[in-house]
Amino acid sequence: MAGGPAEAALDTLLLPVHAGQLVWPAQGRVRFLRARAGADWRDLPTAQLSCEQSFKPQADALEREGRHLPADDAATYALVLLLPPRQRDEARALFARALDSAMPGGVVVASQANNEGARSGEADLERLAGQVYSESKNKCRVYWAVADAARVDAELLAHWRTLDAPRPIADGRYLSRPGVFAWDRIDAASQLLAEHLPDDLAGHGADLGAGYGYLATQVLARNTGVTALDLYEAEARALALARTNLAQDVGRVAVDFLWHDVTRGLPRTYDFIVSNPPFHVDRGDRPQLGQAFIAAAAAALRPGGRLWLVANRHLPYETTLGQGFGRVRTVVQAEGFKVIEAIKAGA
Repeated sequence: MAGGPAEAALDTLLLPVHAGQLVWPAQGRVRFLRARAGADWRDLPTAQLSCEQSFKPQADALEREGRHLPADDAATYALVLLLPPRQRDEARALFARALDSAMPGGVVVASQANNEGARSGEADLERLAGQVYSESKNKCRVYWAVADAARVDAELLAHWRTLDAPRPIADGRYLSRPGVFAWDRIDAASQLLAEHLPDDLAGHGADLGAGYGYLATQVLARNTGVTALDLYEAEARALALARTNLAQDVGRVAVDFLWHDVTRGLPRTYDFIVSNPPFHVDRGDRPQLGQAFIAAAAAALRPGGRLWLVANRHLPYETTLGQGFGRVRTVVQAEGFKVIEAIKAGA
């Protein structure tokens, strides 16, 4: 079994199929929501399998596995597999989508780690679909229900379909939705960085890990010399929101939105970069993510280019910054965060 709650849940997802409790459909189509690469298909016919994944690193991994990644909400499926996210409104909306896409008599199967909300997820599916069956293994729970209109709570289904819909936050300035990072507020670290940004950033810049676009809007509001800004974001659900949130800036500045895994490097070069890089995986610190963002920024900046970065104070980024930049200074430390400016050598 692979390490980590997400990998353990994936290992457990197909347990009822391999144990003979569920039959893999011989003809009907199979849908895998929040799909991940590395599932134990073990001689199962997967030609009819369609995967959906909005997180770019996982989508890339699925494509390397040769999986089909469509965008088809109109089809119905004999079997719907899903790995529910931890955010409960987002998960409930996903259960609703799974039931909506299952044909009558089709089966919805979900798997979660015990410490990632498995019991709550099972209870939610039971509320929505009626009778639920379950098994436990790998410190996870896999649970499933048959799509039966006579058992489904139609009123609850209609409500849950809307639970992760985009909605205004921050007095209506931004559109966000459950499941996106800091979805219901202005993230404190990003706000601290925005408050300390200079007003002389100019030329072509990038925002790495742009989320729903807050930091990018602040860059453009404070720096009239910016001629182009690229937003890099691995989560497609967040990037779609950023398009809306920066709509008023498109036209006066060249703004591009890139669904991209920053840890694999950047395809363009820049005069400046801003970033509040991610550092959590499965609720654990992964400073390697931020370090990879810093390395990508160093490689993509032109000589004399500037990186403006915010991070939790305890994260060990200084060595990576020292390797990639000629000058590094801490601008401010406050509220558990540090704002850093790093300038690439060679100006």
